[in-house]
Amino acid sequence: MISKDAMTIEILKAKEAKGLSWEHIAEGVGMSPVWTASACLGMNSMPEQYAKALCETLDLPDEVGTALQVCPHKHWDKAVPTDPLIYRFYEMINVYGETMKQIIHEKFGDGIMSAIDFSMDIDKEENPAGDRVVITLNGKFLPYKSW
Repeated sequence: MISKDAMTIEILKAKEAKGLSWEHIAEGVGMSPVWTASACLGMNSMPEQYAKALCETLDLPDEVGTALQVCPHKHWDKAVPTDPLIYRFYEMINVYGETMKQIIHEKFGDGIMSAIDFSMDIDKEENPAGDRVVITLNGKFLPYKSW
């Protein structure tokens, strides 16, 4: 069996060779572009039927589909990334994270937003002053329990 890293490399090579967007790949899989990309990058596991559909869409071997189904080990570097787009998310959380926490607690009480029972959409809003990135995070609220 191939590793998640090798799986991702094969998927990205096939994506580039076919000139497909995540939107097109996700249509072939039958799932959202964000979730599909995340699974292809090794951060989620993909149920068998979706893994097979992805391999068919990208003409990839069964070993890639098998690797897609393996539960991931989610890890990331502790250092702030230097990629400008990813860094901006760190900057947003640094500037607005405490504000988000305060407002969520006021509206929902003591708890967290799930990153498991969760969806995300990334859209483009055309604007004469410059196109806008619209990111919608939608997670179930999980209250802390007292015992």
